[in-house]
Amino acid sequence: MIEIKNLIKAYNKEVVLNIPGIKIEKGQLLGLVGNNGAGKTTLFNLLLDLITASKGEVVNNGVEVQKSEDWKAFTGAYIDESFTIGYLTPDEYFEFIGELRDMNKADINHFLDSFDDFFNDEIRGKSKYIRDLSKGNQKKVGIVAAMMGNPEVVILDEPFANLDPGSQFKLRKIIKDQAAAQSTTFLISSHTLDNITDVCTRIVILEKGKIVKDVAKTETTLQELEEFFIAELV
Repeated sequence: MIEIKNLIKAYNKEVVLNIPGIKIEKGQLLGLVGNNGAGKTTLFNLLLDLITASKGEVVNNGVEVQKSEDWKAFTGAYIDESFTIGYLTPDEYFEFIGELRDMNKADINHFLDSFDDFFNDEIRGKSKYIRDLSKGNQKKVGIVAAMMGNPEVVILDEPFANLDPGSQFKLRKIIKDQAAAQSTTFLISSHTLDNITDVCTRIVILEKGKIVKDVAKTETTLQELEEFFIAELV
């Protein structure tokens, strides 16, 4: 589904990301973990063609993202609040995204109805602009919008941050259900190891822009990740 080939990003000759190669299969839930500055957001920005690679390429479902925008038709993403439109209400924003995804009003409402529990009666039908919502509710709007239209690929940067514990558990279920129902490929970064190991089937650790661990999840993965990061402190 996604293939990264000899991908390098450097600023003023300082290499901040260097990935010789990695393949992410369709329907895989890949979790990306690492300390601040490890290169997680840089990688996602390259996957979404938001910054230009110094070298290498990203291929999404056969489309080289640097050379064509065709990948946008089957890819959803939420990196930060800049991905939403702050001066719209959530309803207006969902309608805007739905139209981009060729969804009619009935389709949009049917899709959003399944997220009512996640929204907790704080988002739909309200007159508040997105910019005036809490950080957690802004994130909920962006995450759900990223899933509209059943994209084949969804990229989420720190989706659990700013969410209360209950919403974090609900989001875990939403992601797993979406992946199971639609064979959606998810790429998710997080600092919360319990969330990432619960949701994802494959875990990649980035350190100083390089992949230092790439494993399938097992019953001991959470413990192994905790031991890895504890060891760094010693």
